[in-house]
Amino acid sequence: MSPVDGGPATRTKAVTAGERGATRIADRVVAKIAARAAREALVAPVPDSAPPDATVVVHHETARVRVTLGLPYPSDIGGQCAAVRRHVIERVGTLAGMHVSEVAVQVERLHLAHGHDVVQGRTR
Repeated sequence: MSPVDGGPATRTKAVTAGERGATRIADRVVAKIAARAAREALVAPVPDSAPPDATVVVHHETARVRVTLGLPYPSDIGGQCAAVRRHVIERVGTLAGMHVSEVAVQVERLHLAHGHDVVQGRTR
């Protein structure tokens, strides 16, 4: 039989995991996953704000993530940052198969929620 027929010539020995190699996920791919996860975690995203941005450093199978975002004010800033951390850890772990050792959330801007009394650029 020839290899086209699916005969004995096409059978190969099982290759052990160490000999097969590894799949490497680029830092920028993990950063996109983290930014998307941060966007998903925000309960009420600010319409005029830029979407969350993430930078990632991957060493072996461990990622360190920094997320930069804007939040509405007044709001529970600590609670929102904790929700972002939890969701980023969960999504990067699920989608990239990586352990996330650190998620630093940097609030770049606080956006005043519409509907608050604003008089000549000042709040009451």
